[in-house]
Amino acid sequence: MGLLGRLLGRLSLWTAAAFLAGCAQLPSLEGRSVSTADTDTAGTRLGQALASQLRAHPGLAGVLPLAGGHDAFAARATLAQAAERTLDIQYYIWRDDLSGSLLFDAVQRAADRGVRVRLLLDDNNTVGLDERLRALDAHPQIEVRLFNPFAHRSARLLDFLGDFSRVNRRMHNKSFTADNQVTVIGGRNVGDEYFAAGEGTLFVDLDVLAVGAVVQAVSRDFDRYWASESAYPIDRLAPTGASAPVRRAIAAESVDQYREAIARSTFVRDLLANRLPLEWAPAQLISDDPLKALGRAQGSGHLWMQLQQAVPRPSRELLLVSPYFVPMAEGSDFLAGLAAQGVQVRVVTNALEATDVPAVHSGYARWREPLLAAGVGLYELKREAAAGPRDRGFAGSSASSLHAKVFVIDRQRLFVGSFNFDPRSARLNTELGFVIESPALAGTLAERASAHLPERTYRLQLQDGRLQWTEQHGGTQRVYDRDPNTSWLLRFGVSLMSLLPIEDLL
Repeated sequence: MGLLGRLLGRLSLWTAAAFLAGCAQLPSLEGRSVSTADTDTAGTRLGQALASQLRAHPGLAGVLPLAGGHDAFAARATLAQAAERTLDIQYYIWRDDLSGSLLFDAVQRAADRGVRVRLLLDDNNTVGLDERLRALDAHPQIEVRLFNPFAHRSARLLDFLGDFSRVNRRMHNKSFTADNQVTVIGGRNVGDEYFAAGEGTLFVDLDVLAVGAVVQAVSRDFDRYWASESAYPIDRLAPTGASAPVRRAIAAESVDQYREAIARSTFVRDLLANRLPLEWAPAQLISDDPLKALGRAQGSGHLWMQLQQAVPRPSRELLLVSPYFVPMAEGSDFLAGLAAQGVQVRVVTNALEATDVPAVHSGYARWREPLLAAGVGLYELKREAAAGPRDRGFAGSSASSLHAKVFVIDRQRLFVGSFNFDPRSARLNTELGFVIESPALAGTLAERASAHLPERTYRLQLQDGRLQWTEQHGGTQRVYDRDPNTSWLLRFGVSLMSLLPIEDLL
């Protein structure tokens, strides 16, 4: 067959694939069950334990940062153990690894005690999980829904070919709420890399545990996602048949080792005994309208618009921590404008050696020179941290990659959530987070970041118009004139991707 014949053959295959993709349809939502958050949970063990503190701090939220991965896992696992009425759980990624399996197990054990469980997962990362999720859904106390699902369960590329504008939009929200009394939200998905449970790269991340009126706001937000046009019951999507056992075998040594690591956690015990060191402060939930996943959210239905309304313009200092930082022209102009007004602007993101998505780095790299020229401070997290314990949270971990999403404004208030400073978070994915008005928390986070930036990051600067990366080790410095600890092939690939018209998708 000649070249023309091969090209025509491939064109025919792609045309057939696109046709098949267009033929597939999602099932009807008619008759889908209806449920809402349980608002009568004051009598639960968690509700009774919190009653006196809530009365002493009317209208405020009690918040506790969860920087370490083991603490973040323990908070979720022990909340599942403490729940008596409901668990409402929403995630972008839930891996079927050690930590994911242990949390699946904790969720089923709660259901076995009669706790109603609603599990809402984005469908982008559920490959290979259909049987496991169907097994959970078969439990009379558990209902599983997939957000913005793929019609083709085993050939998802067909959905990208035939329905790209829809499946390119994802639910990036993360929340774990017990008895409508306590919630955990932030940057972490469910998986070993987020909870310091595995080998290899670990994510430097940040969640917050919260109690108070803001928890009811999270529950109401969960309800609108659960009832949205994009939330499909798993039993209407996954093929029927024998369900896989929910509790799969995990190496006993691995389980024991990880359970030992979190056994010292006293979160729920301290919460029930009013010993948890909560910071009480005004807090507001902001989140995208789930219609954003269908391209139909308007104005204030976008988190980015809500964030601008909820947070005053910085007057002295802005610390922006975002693993995926793609400011584009609008964001670059905004940050440059702040710097021109005398605001100290510092941006912390991943170095090329540390990022897990080089394509996103290509969308950031082109803005480094103009931002530095405008007076914006840029810091890139190194992949290798200083020697120390594996689970060091926001202060660091070995072979680390930044995943926390935090904005600190004037050391008076902060945003913590799932939102990255990039076009995908602003325009395509749905997100959520808290705006917390706490000088204590904001100041502490800014101080910790300032203390660790010199050793944990490369500081970027312009020297005679050229980029330089400065690395500090104790009293010595090393200067690089290209992305440190990267191959020429990786740098070439990023440079090539920066020429493509893909910035809106990053």
